Amino acid sequence: MRFSIFLLVFSIGVTGFSQDYDFGKISEEELQEKFNPLDSSASATYLYKYRRTYYNYVQNQGFQLITDVHERIKIYNKEGFDYATKSIMLYRDNSIREKVNSLKAYTYNLIDNKIEDVKLKKDGIFDTEKSSFYDETKFTMPNVKEGSVIEYQYKMVSPFYTNVEEFQFQHDIPIKKLTAKFEVPEYFNFKVNTKGFLQVTPKTIPKRDKIIFNDKERVYDGRTVSTKFSSSNLEFTKDITTYDLENIPSLKDEPYVNNIDNYRSSVKYEISYVKFPNSPIDYYSTTWEDVVKSIYKSPNFGEELNKTGYFENDIDALVNGVSDPVKKIFLIFNFVKSKVKWNEYYGKFAEDGVRKAYKDQVGNVAEINLMLTSMLRYAGLNANPVLISTRNNGIPLFPTREGYNYVISCVEMPEGTILLDATSKYGSPNILPYRALNWDGRIITKDGNSTLINLYPKTNSKNTVTLMVKLDEEGTVEGNYRIIKTNHNALSYRGQYNDTDEDAFLEKLENKYGGLEISEFMVTNAKDLSKPVAETYKFVKESQADIIGDKIYFSPLFFMATKENPFKLEKREFPVDFGYPSESVYRVIINLPEGYAVESLPETTAMALPDNLGTFKYEISQKGSIINLYISTEINQSVISPIYYDALKEYFKLLIEKENEQIVLTKS
Repeated sequence: MRFSIFLLVFSIGVTGFSQDYDFGKISEEELQEKFNPLDSSASATYLYKYRRTYYNYVQNQGFQLITDVHERIKIYNKEGFDYATKSIMLYRDNSIREKVNSLKAYTYNLIDNKIEDVKLKKDGIFDTEKSSFYDETKFTMPNVKEGSVIEYQYKMVSPFYTNVEEFQFQHDIPIKKLTAKFEVPEYFNFKVNTKGFLQVTPKTIPKRDKIIFNDKERVYDGRTVSTKFSSSNLEFTKDITTYDLENIPSLKDEPYVNNIDNYRSSVKYEISYVKFPNSPIDYYSTTWEDVVKSIYKSPNFGEELNKTGYFENDIDALVNGVSDPVKKIFLIFNFVKSKVKWNEYYGKFAEDGVRKAYKDQVGNVAEINLMLTSMLRYAGLNANPVLISTRNNGIPLFPTREGYNYVISCVEMPEGTILLDATSKYGSPNILPYRALNWDGRIITKDGNSTLINLYPKTNSKNTVTLMVKLDEEGTVEGNYRIIKTNHNALSYRGQYNDTDEDAFLEKLENKYGGLEISEFMVTNAKDLSKPVAETYKFVKESQADIIGDKIYFSPLFFMATKENPFKLEKREFPVDFGYPSESVYRVIINLPEGYAVESLPETTAMALPDNLGTFKYEISQKGSIINLYISTEINQSVISPIYYDALKEYFKLLIEKENEQIVLTKS
């Protein structure tokens, strides 16, 4: 399924007072403002957001990429306090790294009609190593209160001059004024990629500039040594692109959005080539095939796949006498999962290498799944690595090396492709962890070529619930509950149950249903991944019916009925991403209280979404003092286009109405 990104013109308003955007020039009006006039629900607002990214030439070092940042934020209430903490991620490659300098920051408050400022001190700034490739500079503004204005500016210096950070024009709070500039010398050629729903029209002007080279030379005239200084200029043209925007609305997250960043208005400058004077053109990745080949040729990727000596004896013993390819896959997959633990680090490249990961029994995503792929190949299977972008990394819309941040394995069989991720403790073949279910991946073959593969499951994950209930005349229910979960539903449940103390798990379950009393709780197949996981318990819950006179009113799903439609907006621009197709079945048997007869039952109903996207069935019947209820819901696609939003919204509306529709009993 594909979707188009359309542009939406946003309105430009006028602020009610004059603005001064120079650092430190905070007005009383800014401090007195109680809410954003265009979005009263906003907990904070960018009053001013400025960024200038440009190139600076340092003699004997070369070009550096400099980014100047200046941001001013109004905090309206306590929910906005999160915006008083700023995190700056800095890339590094061994000893070469990005740095932050010239940081200054103040918090402003209006006290007795006077503006008071508090400066951020050095002990409020923290530098942390986040991973092998990233450091973090983080600070939290001091003395933040409801009504504060915070302001900071800093300079980021990067030696990685071809990697220009994305210009983002939209955030989860509104922006009153945004100015962004990109100044690029003629030596660098970029492809401009845009996304989002805002109409962004930049202005670009050329400007002459120059690099000054200073030289000194030691001169000996036969009697004395002197130093001769000289300089020369290299003139060039640079393009200055400016984005000026006002009153940008916030980008609000919605239920079942894959990653809101996929729809954030932004511009990404992707390097195409570099051409310095008197030098050949240096081309960079411009197509996905270029990106894939550059990744495959990396010693931390392709070469790691070719290493086999460290595991050969173990795999020979493991698959000795096994001819069934499917059995080989399961044996090797489970062997890697039990042998090497995931260190929680993502990445498409091995960091310490597959040999060390195997020896130490711990590794990152790439080390584990490249190792798995290599073992599968060694066992005679047609296995290849698959580059993917995790959900939190977004959809790779444009061809860049940063578009992929994760690697899994696949085996191509006559019956179809089997996807594997050995970092997932409770994962199975074709049951990838939720983080990996993100549109398409790229299978990289042994020659470095690639083909796309859809990562979303084709088989529904199923919940089958059996509920046997006895209702008494006081409205209390007691009974037995059983649920069987398959595929991704089972994967999710195992992660929650096995990695949590059972008492804490039970407490959370009881609270989920509003104080349900649970006894005889039991889980089967919690760690046997070859079977569905099952949860059973007995329960008691009061106040599950309304008693008015001689009548009893209750929903036959009782505490399990869905109460709220997740789709409330009139219109939706984004696809609805459920992660995987699913099916739920409820079989409910209700024993009625003695002395009561059924006055009315809900009607049997069925509904289907267009294009076989989903179905809903509601069947209810009565025989004597027993009521039988059958409910089936199916969502047959992982991702549903926004063109079906109205139908999907109506589907959930009917589902909720029927689940909460009441049975009426009369005392006989």
